[in-house]
Amino acid sequence: DERCSEIFNIQTAGLRKRMMHTGLNKAVIGVSGGLDSTLALMVSAKTLDLMGLPRKNILAFTMPGFGTTDQTYNNAMRLMEAMDVTIREIDIVPACLQHFKDIGHDPDVHDVTYENVQARERYQILMDIANKEGGLVVGTGDLSELALGWCTYNGDHMSMYSVNCSVPKTLVKSLVQWVADNVADSGVKKILEDILDTPISPELIPPDE
Repeated sequence: DERCSEIFNIQTAGLRKRMMHTGLNKAVIGVSGGLDSTLALMVSAKTLDLMGLPRKNILAFTMPGFGTTDQTYNNAMRLMEAMDVTIREIDIVPACLQHFKDIGHDPDVHDVTYENVQARERYQILMDIANKEGGLVVGTGDLSELALGWCTYNGDHMSMYSVNCSVPKTLVKSLVQWVADNVADSGVKKILEDILDTPISPELIPPDE
């Protein structure tokens, strides 16, 4: 409990320092309904609370793609609503299909190009929104993904400030559980427990049966 508390406080203190240093008062974050973005959203919310800023200053985006399941989509929406952040939804499928057409890629070929196009489209959106709104893109990727290369170069490996980059995946799960038990109210706790029970997947390939 003591260590999880210290780690969560380090994450919020770091993000707060970066926002104060840059003079920005908005956070831009992609919320997938998975563990990493869930922890990053909870860190962002606590940070804005500490800064005395409204949680509506968190511009939270759900960006469903080819592999997004109902479970993660619904959990993302429920969590954003419960956290009282500004919710925006952008379907990335039309943009990805246009890009496949532009580069001559068959969308029925589910290779590394098919997967990475989605990650890059999402971060193009987040970066451009941050420029437009004067916000800071909060990165969600964890240490395990970065160490193993399990992220998309020029995609989700980039951000303006990453709050999970020194936290391995196993610890991300423990921290989300700690937040559920010690920080969240009862409504948010139930959503966090549903997210913890969801199988870990990047959801970049259309789901099979």
